[in-house]
Amino acid sequence: MAESPLVVEGKISEKEIAEILEEEALLIKHSGETPEIAFHSGLYYLFEDPEGPSLNREDVDITLLKKAVFERYRKILLRDLKPENRDRRIYRGIKRSIANLERLKNFCQKEGFDMNEVKREAASHLLHFLETEISDVTSGKRSPSINCTYEELLDFAKELGIDSLPEGLEKLCMNQ
Repeated sequence: MAESPLVVEGKISEKEIAEILEEEALLIKHSGETPEIAFHSGLYYLFEDPEGPSLNREDVDITLLKKAVFERYRKILLRDLKPENRDRRIYRGIKRSIANLERLKNFCQKEGFDMNEVKREAASHLLHFLETEISDVTSGKRSPSINCTYEELLDFAKELGIDSLPEGLEKLCMNQ
C-alpha cells in the first residue's frame, strides 16, 4: 500500500490537517439533504479509510465538521421557507423544513449546539413565507404550495416560538 503524499516521516503537519478538515467541512456544507451522512463519511475517511490520511482521532478537533453539519441543516431548513424558491427544483416545502428542524434539533442536542438563533431566523422566514403565500394565492398569482396540514404548521410555528399565524392559512394547507 502506498503511503499518503501528506505523510512525511510518519507525520502530517498541523497545516495539512487544517486543510484536510476544511475540505471535509466544504463537502459537508454542500452535501445535499443529509449532512450527517456526509459528516460520518468524512469521519470514516479521516480516521479509518485505508485511502484516507489515517489521522489519530485524539489529535484532531472535529468541531469544524460539526459546525458544517449545523450550517448545512440551517441552510436547507431556510431554503424551503423562502417564497422565491417555491417554483424551483430545490424546493421541498414546509413539510421538509419541519423534518429538517427535527434533525437539526436532534443534532444540536447530541453535539451541544444552541439553536435559538436558527429558530428565530426560521420563524422570521416562515412568517414572511406565509404572508407571501396568502397574498399570492388570494390574488390569483399561484395555487397553494403549503404541503403540510394546518395542525403540522401550527406545531412547527409553536416550535419556532410563533404564537399566532396570519389569518386564512387553514384553507391553504393540505387536508389530513
